[in-house]
Parts: sequence; structure tokens; C-alpha cells
Amino acid sequence: MIEFILATGNAHKAEEFSELFDSKIITIKAAPKKLEVVEDGLSYFENARLKAEAYYKEFRIPVLADDSGLNVEALPNELGIHSARFGGVDLSDVERAQLLLNKMDGMTNRSAYFTCVICVYINEAEIFYFEGRMSGSVGYNYLGAGGFGYDPVFIPLDGEGDLTVSELTEWKKENSHRAMASRLAQKFFSQRS
Repeated sequence: MIEFILATGNAHKAEEFSELFDSKIITIKAAPKKLEVVEDGLSYFENARLKAEAYYKEFRIPVLADDSGLNVEALPNELGIHSARFGGVDLSDVERAQLLLNKMDGMTNRSAYFTCVICVYINEAEIFYFEGRMSGSVGYNYLGAGGFGYDPVFIPLDGEGDLTVSELTEWKKENSHRAMASRLAQKFFSQRS
């Protein structure tokens, strides 16, 4: 069993990650304190590593960090690695999702996908990456009370009809971009001696 601290100040992510791993293989605990890490990388991989490396240098124990976001085909440079800051840092999740719906008003191309890149930073010589994606489309309305972020406006391709991720909380546990990346990490560490 390997124990990691999670490099995040996001309580939702910490809770979600702890449910995604088999505790006999990987356990996740909150970092002793939140660090302010400048995420100025040009990719999910770079930003995940920046967070993992900062937490490792501070606490000197293995770290799991992720960077994730929503990639919208019709707005190629607006979200992605900037998803959490889309519209400005002062917006709430609801306001950010509503802004996305407003910007896409009248657009027919609503293709989108969520990306999650996990960086596992065991030490300076052992750094591993795992990527998961969830394809779908941006809906036309804000629907559902589950999940967070853009979940209420995202309709997954492999979901149940026109329901948003926010309306599919049980489905999300198995099929989200974060779940996919976590499964890859768990498989890798379960086979590692």
C-alpha cells in the first residue's frame, strides 16, 4: 500500500479522490496545509507536475496532484488549462458554468471533453503521469445538483441520454475523467513491486 498526500486546496477533489482508489493499494490524505502554487504551465501535465513538485519539496513525502479542465471545441483557447479561472478568479462555479452557456448561445458545435492528468511524485527520480478523458458536449441549460464545476452543463457521450454529469452522480464515480486517470494509476501501482 502506498500513501500519498493530495496537492490541492479543493475539498471536492480530495473527497472524490479518496473514493476512487482501493485503500489496499493507494491511500490519499489531505496535505497538512494548502500551498499557493503558480500554475503557469502550458499543459495539464506541466501544471500537475508544478503542484506535485511544490508539495513534495514542502513536505518530503509522496504526492498525488492533478490538473483538469473542460476543453470546448468551439472555444479552443478559453477553457482547457484555464477552466478554473474562466471569466475571472472571482466567479463562482455556477457563474462560470453560466458564462459558458451564455458564450455558446446560438452555437451548434457543442463538442467538449474533460481532461484529468494525475502526476504522482514519489521523489525526484520517480515521477509518473496518468491521463483520463470524458467526451461529450456542452448542454443548453444548467441542470442537476450533484457534482461541481462544469458538471451541470456537461452531457457525457457515454452517459444516460441527455442527462448532465451533475444528474449522474453514481455514474460519474465510475466514468469521469478523474476516475479513468485514477484507475490507470491504481493499476500501475498494483503491478509495481
